[in-house]
Amino acid sequence: MKKFQAWISACRLRTLPLSISGAIVGSGVAYSDGFFDLTVCVLTIITTLSLQILSNLANDYGDGVKGTDNENRIGPERALQSGVISPKQMRNAIVINVVICLILVVTLIYKAFGADQFLTSLVFIILGILAIVAAIKYTVGASAYGYKALGDLMVFLFFGWLSVLGTYFLYSKQFDFLMILPASAIGLLSAGVLNLNNMRDLESDKLSDKHTLAGYLGSINSKTYHQLLIVIAMVLMSVYSFLSVNSSMYLMLISFIPLFFHLHIINKIKAPKDYDPQLKVLALSTVALALLFCASLL
Repeated sequence: MKKFQAWISACRLRTLPLSISGAIVGSGVAYSDGFFDLTVCVLTIITTLSLQILSNLANDYGDGVKGTDNENRIGPERALQSGVISPKQMRNAIVINVVICLILVVTLIYKAFGADQFLTSLVFIILGILAIVAAIKYTVGASAYGYKALGDLMVFLFFGWLSVLGTYFLYSKQFDFLMILPASAIGLLSAGVLNLNNMRDLESDKLSDKHTLAGYLGSINSKTYHQLLIVIAMVLMSVYSFLSVNSSMYLMLISFIPLFFHLHIINKIKAPKDYDPQLKVLALSTVALALLFCASLL
């Protein structure tokens, strides 16, 4: 693996579309409500992508130094695992990305709130710092929450609630509590992607003493849990469509088709390696759901 390819691999480009799904949903509702700002939208997307790349680099480093990424792992070879990138080089990349994330967070917040709304800006800066810390602490350090079966919850909160509700607040400076429904749906689907990853790596994670929710549930129950995540997400989006009293919202229901196919395939899978292709399927299905959600609002 060449060094440039190793860095691209470490950034895990296939995870990036999923990371902006919440921002897409929050921006779509803001546009529909007359609060949209193009600069805030662009900064939100860039900041979200930077946070996801930071999380991916930290995940590569954390799992690499802990020995979790080894020959027993089913997924693609990681950058640190390959030996092409050293731990020191990965740490330096993480530090650089943290600085970039901080600059983007401050710039976004200043653009959204200006110099007058100090307390609101302070709250969002704190949230931004928490997002940076969460991106790193998933696998890095002795207290990494990804090794304590808390990954699903954190993904739900940060990819779902914080992403959707936070994005909407950046535009509107207010909360719409009905948006908890689509925010929760995006959070559940994002947790589903993580659960697929953990079901694929269930055996190798056990050997590496990495405790995940899928590991605690076992292969059968984790599959049931996964199906519940997807079904509940679709129900929440359907309820939001009904309550919004917007007939065009049902355009979004088209995005349920690949999710139904995904559930059918998951139900038939026996070998852990067969979960890997479904990571991309669910991630892209979530992005499609977010885009069709916005299209129906417009």
